[in-house]
Amino acid sequence: MTPAHGPDTADTSVVSAVVEFRGGSAMIPASRDVVHGFVTRLSERGLDLTDAFLDAARLVASELVTNALRHAPGPCWLELTLVDDRVEIAVSDTAEAFPTFLPRDPVRVGRHGLEIVTRLCGEVITKPHATGKTVYARLPLV
Repeated sequence: MTPAHGPDTADTSVVSAVVEFRGGSAMIPASRDVVHGFVTRLSERGLDLTDAFLDAARLVASELVTNALRHAPGPCWLELTLVDDRVEIAVSDTAEAFPTFLPRDPVRVGRHGLEIVTRLCGEVITKPHATGKTVYARLPLV
């Protein structure tokens, strides 16, 4: 795991962070650490965020990064951005294949990550780009 760069600071009205992960299972807990730091920055700017929000944001980020680690060759990027009353959690990777959303199945063992992300965020959008795709999930602040 190698951070590409830390929080963007060019525009002080936008709160965002982008980190590049180069692979390995250490990127999963590292993604949770990045989220923790980002939420701390939001709190320092006066947003009153609950522990439940922090837990949900860490879970969403780690599920999306885990999917990138399992299904895409090469690096992935985690980007966090405050957008209105939500935090957008975006993970870009080098795989062209879109994630597979499986129907709810309480007896299935594993493969519930996107189901969890969708429940927490309400909406998950995948967009292709020149070198793969980006999965966007917006988590409400409340």
